[in-house]
Amino acid sequence: MQSTVLKLHPNDNVLIALRDLHQGETIDFSQHSFSLTTDVPAKHKFATEDLSTGAVVRMYGVIVGKATQSIQKGAVLNTRNLRHDAMPFGEKSTEHHWTPLDVTHWRSRTFLGYHRSDGQVGTRNYWLVVPLVFCENRNIEVLKQAFEEELGFAQPKIYRQQVAELVRLYQEGKLDEIAQQQPELDSRKDARPEIFKNVDGIKFLIHQSGCGGTREDGNNLCGLIAGYLHHPNVAGATVLSLGCQNSQVSILREQVARRDPNSSKPLLVFEQQKSGSEFHMLSEAIRETFLGLADADKNTRAPAPLSKLCIGLKCGGSDGFSGISANPAVGHVSDLIASLGGRTILSEFPELCGVEQSLIDRCAQKEIADRFIHLMRDYAARAKAARSGFDMNPSPGNIKDGLVTDAMKSAGAARKGGTSPVTAVLDYPEYSSEPGLNLQCTPGNDVECVTAQVGAGANVVLFTTGLGTPTGNPVAPVVKISTNSDLARRMHDIIDIDTGPIISGEKTIEQMGESILESIIHVASGEVRTKAESLGQDDFIPWKRGVSL
Repeated sequence: MQSTVLKLHPNDNVLIALRDLHQGETIDFSQHSFSLTTDVPAKHKFATEDLSTGAVVRMYGVIVGKATQSIQKGAVLNTRNLRHDAMPFGEKSTEHHWTPLDVTHWRSRTFLGYHRSDGQVGTRNYWLVVPLVFCENRNIEVLKQAFEEELGFAQPKIYRQQVAELVRLYQEGKLDEIAQQQPELDSRKDARPEIFKNVDGIKFLIHQSGCGGTREDGNNLCGLIAGYLHHPNVAGATVLSLGCQNSQVSILREQVARRDPNSSKPLLVFEQQKSGSEFHMLSEAIRETFLGLADADKNTRAPAPLSKLCIGLKCGGSDGFSGISANPAVGHVSDLIASLGGRTILSEFPELCGVEQSLIDRCAQKEIADRFIHLMRDYAARAKAARSGFDMNPSPGNIKDGLVTDAMKSAGAARKGGTSPVTAVLDYPEYSSEPGLNLQCTPGNDVECVTAQVGAGANVVLFTTGLGTPTGNPVAPVVKISTNSDLARRMHDIIDIDTGPIISGEKTIEQMGESILESIIHVASGEVRTKAESLGQDDFIPWKRGVSL
């Protein structure tokens, strides 16, 4: 039976509403009664004691804000009576003792993946086409149209067909029929045969970087692209360069060598300023890329242990249920993967504000903790220098659905990382290699973060959302997980998994986590395409390391 309210930690002085509560309603919880002095919408919190101005508000056992005015017992918390505040943090002070989960059931399980010569295993087999600078975007688009349409990878042109039908009706003078038209979705893809049966697609990355910014931005772009070239889901790549940009080919090759000293994958580079003509460059790129695809088609799927999974842990469009349903369920997945010897990546540093000390104390070594401290403080200082701050991270949608302060949002977001030790801390755009939970310095911005996680090696991304977002990635499948069943019903075309049964009391966090891992195996094996993949949601935004929260 679904409860009315929830308390997350014995030291909390708030309760979370699991349904809409109304002023004057009496709530009985844990041998206490609370008479509500205001309406409390589902996902929001109300005070369990009278709070004076400046009083600390706690959730998840940590500070999530301070009262800006007196708050009565039973009153809702909102932006008018609560401001962001967070617990301070310092050096690693305790040892973290963790017992790996019993994963006997999962040790014999495998997924069907693409085994690379460096030991990584891909969940997809793509060829990548990417510009080193935005000046080449038009040429990338030319190659995209040519390859996708002729090889059968293009998305169905359902909206173009709708416009064609409207043109026909208009030419026939049937304006009334246009006003009444109700198109039906036909999800069937063009039945033309694919030429390369073992290639999941050819992916074209478009971005607005590579020149005109800081040298740091240019170097980071090369590092990010190198991460994608090294990624196990990528068989090889075609790179277009203008020639004079900040992101030089030599820097890219150096970054690739750092990640793959044996240079085990084909890298085709075409520089326009050294070509006789644009036509000559693109024609050569087409021919060589086609031959690369033919070679990539020789790869086939084979069984791989779950330890070869690297899972990105991400939330976006979060709501007041994120930290009590989807995020802890994903945290259980993270602990299962860590227990199996795989890797998980927890990012979004602005959304770890207030829980830093807990993560610091979970670090396996002091050096790892010190690096996390340095990166967090450096990021916060950059934000402050630009007249911003982590407290500005929550979006209007977050606040409307119960996440009033950044610390409140962060305490729930951090639960995606489970309870296992932190084994590595990555700066952007470094590549992950250490088994266990990795922390990665990125913004909370959905696409910038997922772009970075995949650039660090994530071959599947778990993306929790309470409000709904179509976010995807060109290279790694992004599994969209709803925090509540209403969202799963309302936006069924973008949601893959519903964790609403946790809220209703039908499933435990552990049961849902195991169900998610089962789904990951099917996605990783290519047996199931995620909704983002089916929609062609190939989002790619490099992080320009200014202030993006």
